[in-house]
Amino acid sequence: MLNVAIKAARAAGAIINRAALDVESVRISQKQINDFVTEVDHASEKIIIETLLTAYPGHGILAEESGKEYGAKDSEFVWIIDPLDGTTNFIHGFPVYCISIALAVKGKVEQAVVYDPTRNDLFTATKGRGAYLNERRIRVSKRTQLKDCLISTGFPFRPGDNFKSYLNMMADVMQRTAGLRRPGAAALDLAYVAAGFTDGFFETGLSIWDVAAGSLLVTEAGGLVGNFTGEADFLEQRECLAGNPRVYGQLVPVLGKYSKFASAGDKAAVRQAAAADAPEADSAPEAEDAADAAESAAPQADTAKGEDAPF
Repeated sequence: MLNVAIKAARAAGAIINRAALDVESVRISQKQINDFVTEVDHASEKIIIETLLTAYPGHGILAEESGKEYGAKDSEFVWIIDPLDGTTNFIHGFPVYCISIALAVKGKVEQAVVYDPTRNDLFTATKGRGAYLNERRIRVSKRTQLKDCLISTGFPFRPGDNFKSYLNMMADVMQRTAGLRRPGAAALDLAYVAAGFTDGFFETGLSIWDVAAGSLLVTEAGGLVGNFTGEADFLEQRECLAGNPRVYGQLVPVLGKYSKFASAGDKAAVRQAAAADAPEADSAPEAEDAADAAESAAPQADTAKGEDAPF
């Protein structure tokens, strides 16, 4: 199964690399503000699905652009596909993007491929058998102190995202670490944690196809992955934290209070800190506080049980 996924990823990579030679001519459409999809995303997804279903016609498919349209609807085997993670980078010619393919069996990820076509870097993992980069075994980094660590993240970019909260989160992490990076492709960010290129990663608003393959790479490389409060059942929660075990353990107390699953006390403290930091002209955001209070009263409401729910 892993070899079939590799074959699919390389076929998609060839399409993406050809298109990257003349990225100006690629047709682009907008799903919502700052959320782009190109004809290359669709072509990449098409070849991946065709390759997988030719080998395994009885398997299910959950893909970013076509959802569950293809494949069996009731299979215990579900391929989770992001055909081009980092589309915004791609359409600008910024060479940080990848293909992500994972196989979940009964809801648990068992196979993973993340392929970076610009560098020909192939990250793979099979549950219980370790993680690899170009057939070389990889491990998470050995750094133990947050002050020495390089952490990656993703900035919010959609209307309605809580920018103030994210800025506070970044400030909390920045002052404790050696550096914060925003490469722009979450699947590759997780692969880099697995390879030890970075020591940790955090981001909110991610869908299951962004994190499914990368999460297995991290755990098979000896790392930990979960939500901001440190719970491992995170795939559908739109909240992802990963790192080597020591770094992960130090990031949970820093980021946990920003989690939608944080205690009421932690959420109140975050709101108070945000209010204290705000300039006086902006010091009465009652509507925003009311929205925050409503969200904290029902923290489970937007755990992707809607369009992102895979199984």
